[in-house]
Amino acid sequence: MHADKPIAESTVRRLSLYLRVLEQARERGVETISSDALADEGGTTSAQVRKDLSFFGSFGTRGRGYAVADLVAELRRILGLGREWRVYIVGAGKIGAALSTYQGFVQRGFTVLGIYDNDPRVVGTTVEGQVVRDFGTLAADARRDEPDIAVLAVPGEAAQHVAEQVVAAGIDAILNFAPVALHLAPNVTVRSVNMALELEGLAYAIVHRDPVTTAA
Repeated sequence: MHADKPIAESTVRRLSLYLRVLEQARERGVETISSDALADEGGTTSAQVRKDLSFFGSFGTRGRGYAVADLVAELRRILGLGREWRVYIVGAGKIGAALSTYQGFVQRGFTVLGIYDNDPRVVGTTVEGQVVRDFGTLAADARRDEPDIAVLAVPGEAAQHVAEQVVAAGIDAILNFAPVALHLAPNVTVRSVNMALELEGLAYAIVHRDPVTTAA
């Protein structure tokens, strides 16, 4: 069952968090889990757990909770993790190099097909097992590889131009690590990871003695 209306990004983030909690529970041999237990480990409330899941159907049994294996399967389906996602990484600096070998990609079905850079001193070198390709070949490579997602790990001043070239190559989903907002066509899906903003939010929480929580 699919939601009938757009779901908030904060809800999607919590679904990802629930999935990780459930997978850890499954590894411990847990067969059923209550909304209270899922909320405690996920840093939210049982009411929020039930509300988030209700967008997609009815999964639990009153008095028994959720079947862990079944809910893992459902959340993986909802989050689109039942297929392979092809990924290009653009930028072979420290962030790009680290991402190219991040095991979480493989575990979630994301396959890094190539890592790109435009620095002639870097192109052709090997970064964590990946041979860095010339960014100038990305469009031609994309016609062959048909990637689904591009991860941008480039300096802020280059991000907009690089993103436009990525989109022109036919890639319409971007994970942006550059510290700038991208302005692209409405049909392009962009998610930005701004580590400075996250640190500022954490600093605010410390200064104001707010509890640190993963709930949005």
